[in-house]
Amino acid sequence: MNLEPRIFVAGHRGMVGSALMREFAAHGYHLVTRGHEALDLTDQRAVRAFFAAERIDIVLLAAARVGGILANSMRPATFIYENLAIEANVIDAAYRAGVLRLVFFGSSCIYPKQCPQPIRETYLLSGALEPTNEPYAIAKIAGLKLCEAYNRQYGTRYVALMPTNLYGPNDNYDLSGSHVLPALIRKAYEAVESKAATLTVWGTGEPRREFMHVDDLASATRFVIEHDIPDGVYNVGVGADLTIRELAQRVAAVAGFRGELVFDRTKPDGTPRKLLDVSRLARMGWHATIGLAEGIGATYADYAARQRAANAASNG
Repeated sequence: MNLEPRIFVAGHRGMVGSALMREFAAHGYHLVTRGHEALDLTDQRAVRAFFAAERIDIVLLAAARVGGILANSMRPATFIYENLAIEANVIDAAYRAGVLRLVFFGSSCIYPKQCPQPIRETYLLSGALEPTNEPYAIAKIAGLKLCEAYNRQYGTRYVALMPTNLYGPNDNYDLSGSHVLPALIRKAYEAVESKAATLTVWGTGEPRREFMHVDDLASATRFVIEHDIPDGVYNVGVGADLTIRELAQRVAAVAGFRGELVFDRTKPDGTPRKLLDVSRLARMGWHATIGLAEGIGATYADYAARQRAANAASNG
């Protein structure tokens, strides 16, 4: 493929965006970025001006307001409004500027709470959503439907990727807004450092989840662009899951925590199970390559190193 196209990575500082930057930069692509201080993607006028001023050939729309169960429960209006505004502004401005290729990143939470497993793309809108993150899920559904509508009406070729639960460098480790895996990594690190006897995990530990390293999502994105994958909705995952209890045990083992795992049953579990059917993209030739043990080990090491460096700087 000609490596001349200019690719706008929206949300380049986040976990997904930074993984896209690493992946595409490593393969010689010309990347365009704007931080929030330079371009507020919820501002329609500013977004349209940006696309009018820059020649953009491909958009990777990774910018989003994201968070775990607590953050979604505390700020539902923020989650639905900001995500709707970002995707509507970027998708429409991209079309107006003549951008024919765009990748929109959704989430596995778009699928019904009680859904046949593994979850196929065709199960979308077949049942009620999980209440704890419904506003966010509705915004993401609107984003993929925007892509479908623009493709149908204007002949664009916008693709929507629905990744499973992601983790990796630059994740959010704030316990008030993080997802389960980064929260467990932080809790395990702090438990080891403080020599705590227990580590508390939200919920019963029984829900099953699938986890994919964010670098695999970046790899899938490049595959979609370079192989000119047709527009549509594609699940992106590893095709295997485990219980939250098993996940907590794995993180504790990586961290060297030998105390007791305590499950706080007063906290919500969320959806009972989320395992994606990833056969559609697999048939086209893409598969995840980073195993969970390898991924957790590397992510924990990265987090621990950053924390130790921050502590050394504050004490120095």
